[in-house]
Amino acid sequence: MNKENQHNCISKDELLFQTKKNIDRYGLHVIMVRGTHYSPSFAYSVGLFETYRQPEIICFGLPEKLGHNIINDVAELIKKGEKLKMYSSYHNIFKDSKAEFLPVDERNIDDYFGAALNYYHKTKFSAVQLIWTDRNDKFPWEENFEEKFLHYQPLLDRNAEFKFREQKDLGIFTTRQWLDLNKPILRVVHDIDGDWQFLTGDQMQEDIRLVSLEEIVKSDKTLNGVFDLDYGFSMERNHVGGEWTKTKLKDEESED
Repeated sequence: MNKENQHNCISKDELLFQTKKNIDRYGLHVIMVRGTHYSPSFAYSVGLFETYRQPEIICFGLPEKLGHNIINDVAELIKKGEKLKMYSSYHNIFKDSKAEFLPVDERNIDDYFGAALNYYHKTKFSAVQLIWTDRNDKFPWEENFEEKFLHYQPLLDRNAEFKFREQKDLGIFTTRQWLDLNKPILRVVHDIDGDWQFLTGDQMQEDIRLVSLEEIVKSDKTLNGVFDLDYGFSMERNHVGGEWTKTKLKDEESED
């Protein structure tokens, strides 16, 4: 069907041209986004909302070819007139396991549907997430779901107020200035070993404190803007709500 494209390997104009071409020819275009050391890979459709008045589809954590094929398979069901049902088990998508669709909270769309936002411009569109089960055919919200797979499949019908993939009670490093003096977080560091640092920029070593990730995100929802920061990088801003600037950590900084 339509050709696979890496979301970040061609220019914005080239991607838009290819997207329009495939939508005209096939009714949709499938975007493939490679994972990083921290963030999972994902695939999503562009064009289903325009062509069939059905939501766009996103699926995380599958091998590139499989993710591409699965979205095309679901598109074939839509072309045959099927309306996707939310929170209902499907047995005709994966060969030996169940699948389920969740509605994507509109507050999560900007984080993942870049090419679709570029294509639709000012037109709002809806989206659904295709969820797969683990090797025991359990969904992520079910008891005894394999923990190793939790990070590969963020659930986009929820978590809009807390977008980080770690547990809410994860301990992170911050400063006395934030904790006691209410100073803003201006720099976020995601260490190579996975530790998070939320810094005010005026701290000394003796000022470092340990709090939960949920506590600091609750205090400033704009910190959700760095939820997908890869290992070994930092983000900086001049003020709360300001634009984040991304920087790769130096080797000696990563070791500190």
